[in-house]
Amino acid sequence: MVALGQDRDRLGEVPRHQLSILERMDVQVALEPVAADLVVDALIGYSLRGDPRGRIAELIAWTNRQPVPVCSLDVPSGLDATTGEKRDPCVRARATVTLALPNAGLTGAPETVGELYLADISIPPAAYSRLGIRVGPIFASGPILRLV
Repeated sequence: MVALGQDRDRLGEVPRHQLSILERMDVQVALEPVAADLVVDALIGYSLRGDPRGRIAELIAWTNRQPVPVCSLDVPSGLDATTGEKRDPCVRARATVTLALPNAGLTGAPETVGELYLADISIPPAAYSRLGIRVGPIFASGPILRLV
């Protein structure tokens, strides 16, 4: 079950496209979140500017009240991915799965990030090299790596 958290008419182009993919996959979509065995947090990523407000703040508060594990995708909503500054409200995840390389802000907030995992999204090593980043074969042992 996926909860939109807002009216689908207010979604931007990319979220609308992602929603259409879920609907074609017959994933149930609801306006409001429902009880579940796991909450996947993907409300805010890099676009955080200041404290979460409005509906996003309500959904973060709802997430933190749930008696089940929370897994954040890329960065817990409400945490600044660059600085690690926790905004109010901020998701408290049991685990965070970040992509390609970890954001600097994830290392300074273990009580918010929980266990930190790095997932391979198939960025070719040459792309890192062109950016002057030396990473080595970090995914040689598998597509997901536990960092902390």
